Amino acid sequence: MLLNFFLQTAPSGSSLVGLLPILLIFGVFYFLLFLPMQRQKKNTQKMLAGLQNGNTVTTSGGIVGTIVAIDDDDQTLVLRVKPDNIKIQVTRASVSSLISSEGKK
Repeated sequence: MLLNFFLQTAPSGSSLVGLLPILLIFGVFYFLLFLPMQRQKKNTQKMLAGLQNGNTVTTSGGIVGTIVAIDDDDQTLVLRVKPDNIKIQVTRASVSSLISSEGKK
């Protein structure tokens, strides 16, 4: 009964005006949240694809090391970690940032 009252009294144009703020909020969320996240993901993938021997990287666990070997099949890297030059094997995806790119070309 109450629903019929609102359907009869509401003009057809007001439904579009009522949806406009919701659509505007979705647009703002897209440009402020989703677009920067997509850009950051693309930059991270580009950085991971460009890793070379000799690059100094930081892993997601906070380990800083220099890449000494790259195994493309298993997507793993061998890092040399100071002070004792210990070598550890990590996945390529665990690299969070590139500190210096003094890789051999």
